[in-house]
Amino acid sequence: MAKAKGAARGGNRRGSPEAIEKRRVARAFNDMLGSAGAPKLDGRTEKRRQRLLRELEQNHAHGQRELKPLDVLQRVHELLELGEPVASIRKVWKLPKSVGASEATVELVHRLHNAYGFRRETYRFVGITDEVLAEAGVIPGEGRRGARRKKSAS
Repeated sequence: MAKAKGAARGGNRRGSPEAIEKRRVARAFNDMLGSAGAPKLDGRTEKRRQRLLRELEQNHAHGQRELKPLDVLQRVHELLELGEPVASIRKVWKLPKSVGASEATVELVHRLHNAYGFRRETYRFVGITDEVLAEAGVIPGEGRRGARRKKSAS
């Protein structure tokens, strides 16, 4: 009977599969982008984000000891994973001078990246340049694989 009523209306397309899909997609799109384009964090996550930014700004872990370079990498990586823009992290942490691209530095960055898997943007916050990252194989393309081929070909 309900079908007969809906069929009698004819012009109502609210229940059509296309209309339902449009509403579902619209809701998912709005949820994804949110009001400001960033996903809304729950209370604990937001407090953690604020604490990480505060620790970077004060250069102290839990208010006690000075941050080591690895601590900086971990905090910046976690902030980026939480969706914090690089620009806002740069406001609280000044970028240090670049580290030279010696073989020892390249090897150490390669090992560090294999062990931790930090995002490549994080290395800037401890003075590691894109050149070092490329040689260490962190940036796809050139790097350790290309360097090995060149050495073995000689």
